This record gives sequence, C-alpha cells and structure tokens, in this order.
Amino acid sequence: MASAPDPNRRSERARVAVLEAAIALCREVGFGQLTIEGIAERAGVSKKTIYRWWPSKGAVLLDAVSELVDRIARHGDTGDLAADMCAQLNTVVAMMNPQEMSPVAALASESQRDPALAAVIRERVILPSIAGFEDRMRSAQRAGQIPVDADLHVALDLFYGPIYHRLVYRLPLHTEEEIRTRVDHVIAGLRAMG
Repeated sequence: MASAPDPNRRSERARVAVLEAAIALCREVGFGQLTIEGIAERAGVSKKTIYRWWPSKGAVLLDAVSELVDRIARHGDTGDLAADMCAQLNTVVAMMNPQEMSPVAALASESQRDPALAAVIRERVILPSIAGFEDRMRSAQRAGQIPVDADLHVALDLFYGPIYHRLVYRLPLHTEEEIRTRVDHVIAGLRAMG
C-alpha cells in the first residue's frame, strides 16, 4: 500500500526547483528581465507558491545565491594556505563570470540601488563568508604560515579587493594564473609584516 505524499518533502522539492530556476533564468536573461512568472513557469510551480515563501524576485535570487555560496564557496583547509586561497578565489571568480550574467554579480549590482537588499546580503552572504575567511586565516596563523599579528581585515581586502574592482569596472576577471600570482604576493606581504 502506497503512503500518502509527505507535504514537507513536496514543499522542499518545490523550493529547490524555484531556487534552481531563479539561478538559471538570471544567467539566461539577467536580473532586469527576471520575473516571478518566469521563475514559476521554469520551476513548475504557481506564482502563489513563490509568493508564499518570498516577497520578490530579489528575495528568491538572494536565497538561491546564499545556498550556492554556502555549497560551493566555502573555505577549505588542506594545510596549504596558498592552494586553499587559490581554490576559493577561483570559485568566487567563476561565480561572478560576467559572460553568463552572473546571479551573484546581479545581486551585488542591485544592492547598490536597494539599501534593504544590501543589508540582507551583508547579513546572509557577506558576513558568513568573511567569518569563513577569518577562520581559515586563524588556522594559517596557528600553523605558522602567516604571523599571528597579521591584520585579517587588511588580508581580506588584499585577497578579494582586486576581484570586486574588476567586477565594478567591467574589466576581465582574473585567470587562475593571475590569481595564483596575487595569492603568493598577498601571503608574502603578510609574512613580511610579521
């Protein structure tokens, strides 16, 4: 005898379908053309289902990006600081690829016009990412890879600032080789300050 469908499981499937649809559509048409109707159609759910969980397309995309960042852009700790930072920075660059109308870049751009969205992005995506970065840097300090008194705020800006600079001015994003060079320079600079 078949059991009745679990409404929580069905809701989770719908939620995941909506988040995946939002990412895919944003990559295809950009944030400006992204609509709740389009997301609903792609996800195979009603607009009512989406509005039950999210107040706007920005909120849907924020949840989708937040889960994406949490899943693929975590800071690894293999014991090799340079390799770990290269891997993480390459992931960040790939997520911001302007060739595919990046949902991450779209949210960053939209947050410049919407202070409320910027505050939510800061709380849900940026601050947890910074905490992960600081944890990785503290591990490097304990391992003697960088000085214990290295300024982690400066390190954060040195590692990530060039990416956002290029993104803001629509310059080509860094290649893996360029990232490796910058990571080596930042680590050397942090060591020289000790």
